[in-house]
Amino acid sequence: MRVAHTADLDAATLRTARALLHDVFDTMTADDWEHACGGLHALIHENGELIGHASVVQRRLLHDGRALRCGYVEGVGVRADRRGRGHGAALMTALERVVRGGYDLGALCASDEATAFYAARGWQLWRGPSASFTPDGIRPTPDEDGNLYVLPTTVPLDLDTRLTCDWRDGDVW
Repeated sequence: MRVAHTADLDAATLRTARALLHDVFDTMTADDWEHACGGLHALIHENGELIGHASVVQRRLLHDGRALRCGYVEGVGVRADRRGRGHGAALMTALERVVRGGYDLGALCASDEATAFYAARGWQLWRGPSASFTPDGIRPTPDEDGNLYVLPTTVPLDLDTRLTCDWRDGDVW
């Protein structure tokens, strides 16, 4: 396991991580990769090959009238032939330590296939509506409702109220 900031990873490592995520996710876009950069990456190598990646980046989420510093998890993927061996759990353990030690909360948008994995790790489903700050103001993001998970740390959260994320290109959540 290696945890390093984007700035500390060489171009070859970043290219390899991006290629891994493209293999894991059929719908991976340039924006999705951009979202995974600028924070800390957790990387797992086996026999010199990258087999797992996850990252946590800082975002701002608005909850109950307060802007919270969020450790947002992106790009969690393990090579198909190495799944089911605890690599995903190891990646998340590394990132959850960062979230608990440095952020008001953690958040992520889970695929339908991954919801049970995150719930088993203590991530909680956000039951309230979601929204995003956009160039045109706050806009609901109902397509994401039911897939947003948070990892509470020090700030009390009401999981039934609206949660609003900062703006970014591509998928806002």
